[in-house]
Amino acid sequence: MLNRQTILTIIYIVTILSTITFANTNTKSNILDIKSSLLTKKSTSTTKTKQLFDQSIISSTATMTKEQKSVGLPQSVKLIIGAGGIYAAFLYYGTLQEDVFHFKSSTGEKFKDAWFLQAFEALANVIIGGIGLLLTGGTKNLPQDMFALSGATQVCAKAFTSLALANGVSFPVVTLSKSGKMVPVMIGSLLLGGARYTLREYAAVLAIIIGTCIVSMGGKKKAGPASSVLGIVFIFLSLSCDGITGGVQKRLKSKSQALGVKPKPYDFMFWTNLYMGITAAIIALFLGEFTTGFKFVTENPELLSKVLKFGLCSAIGQSFIFY
Repeated sequence: MLNRQTILTIIYIVTILSTITFANTNTKSNILDIKSSLLTKKSTSTTKTKQLFDQSIISSTATMTKEQKSVGLPQSVKLIIGAGGIYAAFLYYGTLQEDVFHFKSSTGEKFKDAWFLQAFEALANVIIGGIGLLLTGGTKNLPQDMFALSGATQVCAKAFTSLALANGVSFPVVTLSKSGKMVPVMIGSLLLGGARYTLREYAAVLAIIIGTCIVSMGGKKKAGPASSVLGIVFIFLSLSCDGITGGVQKRLKSKSQALGVKPKPYDFMFWTNLYMGITAAIIALFLGEFTTGFKFVTENPELLSKVLKFGLCSAIGQSFIFY
């Protein structure tokens, strides 16, 4: 019988290999199309066209040589490094999130200041994203209104997930629920962003959801305590915000293209998390969580250590996403 870790490893390897194969297939198909097109043109071209063709080949070869020198590592290796970093960072991130909301002080109190935690997490990401912007250079004239809306909906989705944990929903139930977040994201992209998906993309989403469910339930030996109604409501709100975020991000990309700008990876990381942090900070201040949250973590050094690691894992994980 395969254990949970073995199943996770198998799914991880299959996902990476499938992605690499898909990328290579597309590349080969494009090359064949180009060759076919060039051969057709060659058969009907004049001497002048042939000269232009030769110049084009020389130019393309020079460009490819420069790109190959600048890329360094092969794309397949970069993909494995990026995916490996994401898996490692966010698997530990999930464990820390569960530990934070299941932590009990010496008096039996539990940590419930989700908006305070999200503000801290966003701050960690803003710092790393800001460093990335300084090193790579930022992009001007970005659609800040769309970044603000995207950041607000994203932080609400994450906070509602944390509130579900804080209100008695077990981590396996939250994981199972969030494994299906691609469904509301696709719906949001279809309704709000005007996206279109192929049958292959729908099948890929279904495969990922099934795989996540297998991994989540594989090591479960006995039923846990019943989840609270309020906790389930927070999960529903979180998934709804995921859907809205998907549509907003699609619009963000469309508006960027209309403005003639192309946001860089660290533009996304910095500006999105900046607005996430602002949204979380405003709500935390309104609810008084900055005072209660800061007091609780400083009075419990063990929890403070977990919160610091939680923010660090989030920043590292996002850096690998934009790798």
